[in-house]
Amino acid sequence: MHPTALQNCKEFVDCYAPYVEAPGAHPNVIEIGSQDVNGSLRSVCPDNVSYTGVDFVAGNGVDVVLQDPYVLPFEDASTDIVLASSVFEHSEMFWLLFLEVMRILKPSGLFYLNVPSNGDFHRWPVDCWRFYPDSGNALVTWAKRNGMRSLLLESYTSLQHADQWNDFVAVFLKDDQFAQRYPKRVLHDKRDFLNGIVSDQADQFLNYSMLPQDRIKLQTIRQTLSQ
Repeated sequence: MHPTALQNCKEFVDCYAPYVEAPGAHPNVIEIGSQDVNGSLRSVCPDNVSYTGVDFVAGNGVDVVLQDPYVLPFEDASTDIVLASSVFEHSEMFWLLFLEVMRILKPSGLFYLNVPSNGDFHRWPVDCWRFYPDSGNALVTWAKRNGMRSLLLESYTSLQHADQWNDFVAVFLKDDQFAQRYPKRVLHDKRDFLNGIVSDQADQFLNYSMLPQDRIKLQTIRQTLSQ
């Protein structure tokens, strides 16, 4: 797992976890793609959560091995938080997996999604997709067409730090009726991002850029060489 993936999830947990209301103050968290490869999201979650890691193969950090990549073996409306980092690019039909995530979330539940918006072709076992700034709203549109009331609380593209990856990060709420429960956003404090969206300003991008960071770097190099 690359450094920004861990940092982005830590920022999500620090921002949202204090507002999750769970019986006995022990929120249950499910991570999709939990095998520990150079780091695990489990390490950035507080000690009081009930954590279950699921993956498509057995390995370190995996509590449940999925028999079907589009079926999560959990009850409807049973989960407080679902995490998926560097997973959806490897899912041939990620939109089906997204509906499964929405199914198992409680009405007030949150889905944290981190997926590349750039980077090398890497097959685990396939590599199919990259996400752009409009992807979060597109998934909400898909959820609503399937009878759900999902809301994109925020999304952004993180900048590169010590690696090549620009991550598209999105936070979804299963039912928009619970939006007031979560008053804070990562983007209220974060500055190092491009093309951010927050739910109360959904009609405009924060730190808008038509160019991805790789293109911005290339432009800077060309300008430097031409001087």
